[in-house]
Amino acid sequence: MCEREFLAWAASQSGLSRAQEDRVRIAQVAPLAESVPPKLYGGTERVVSWLSEELVALGHDVTLFASGDSVTGARLEPVWAKPTRLTRPRPDPMGVYAALLQALAARADEFDVIHSHIDWIHIPLLSRLGVPFVTTMHGRLDSPYIQEVISRLPRTPFISISDDQRRPVPDLNWLGTIHHGMPRDILQPRSKPEQYLAFLGRIAPEKGPELAIRLAMATNLPLRIAAKVPRGESRYFRDRVQPLVDGERIQFIGEVDEKAKQDLLGKATALLFPIDWPEPFGLVMIEAMACGTPVIALRRGSVPEIIEHGVTGFVVDSEAQAIDAINRVGELGRSRIRQEFERRFESSDG
Repeated sequence: MCEREFLAWAASQSGLSRAQEDRVRIAQVAPLAESVPPKLYGGTERVVSWLSEELVALGHDVTLFASGDSVTGARLEPVWAKPTRLTRPRPDPMGVYAALLQALAARADEFDVIHSHIDWIHIPLLSRLGVPFVTTMHGRLDSPYIQEVISRLPRTPFISISDDQRRPVPDLNWLGTIHHGMPRDILQPRSKPEQYLAFLGRIAPEKGPELAIRLAMATNLPLRIAAKVPRGESRYFRDRVQPLVDGERIQFIGEVDEKAKQDLLGKATALLFPIDWPEPFGLVMIEAMACGTPVIALRRGSVPEIIEHGVTGFVVDSEAQAIDAINRVGELGRSRIRQEFERRFESSDG
């Protein structure tokens, strides 16, 4: 299901005429942990920003429910002054989302369709307001008791961000899969990389930072780690990752903005994506592709859908295969990787 199919669905659900389809009134409902777009880490918020701006560029009437410091060409409904991750003292998240739902309910009848990106919490409310809505699921769906949840939502429409994301819950009312896309010019390719590996994302065991370090050491290449350390993973970082960081061969950079991300990915020999969990999408993979940078990724979750083995990177099943792939990365053409990004993931393709 592509963007235009989504708009056609929204028009059909709202009973719009053919003339009205050219200007659909859309509410985009973003998470409140980060601004839209995020200043540092924040994949979902970044995707919401790109989607909202593209819909505005297409001439639609878009309202973005997000934190007050968000920057958008849409109308901004500032639900909370700052992203909750940066608010001190940290607010009760249930209270913040209660405020979001109240703001949404107060304006629901102004929209032809509401597109939510906040998982489940809005569904009981929107199901009763009589306004068409759809939910893009951005997280993993293999959690305990998930079947109990979906049994109560037989007709609620959802969009997946990869086909693999659906695997634990195939009977959910899926409208379609829409892979993430990103604007063409945000990240640019570099023809002459430097000799180092990159790891970009967040620090957590399932993201594989320890494996990334082992791979760098095994191939005698420096590793630059640009990652958020979530509060719940601070002990893991302190005990398991930080002792391996020497500041020279293994460098920890922390969170990076868009400019630093361009430099990190564009100059890297390869991006390491050694995940050990059912990754729903993995935005960093297409960010690397936009830079023409090969991706070395374990075969988990969405990886085989995103990376074309032997073209945009290597999809591997073991540490030994990953080492071999790093040694073969020079076989891949960086201009071809960029071309594949433009063909498959440039957001303006519609």
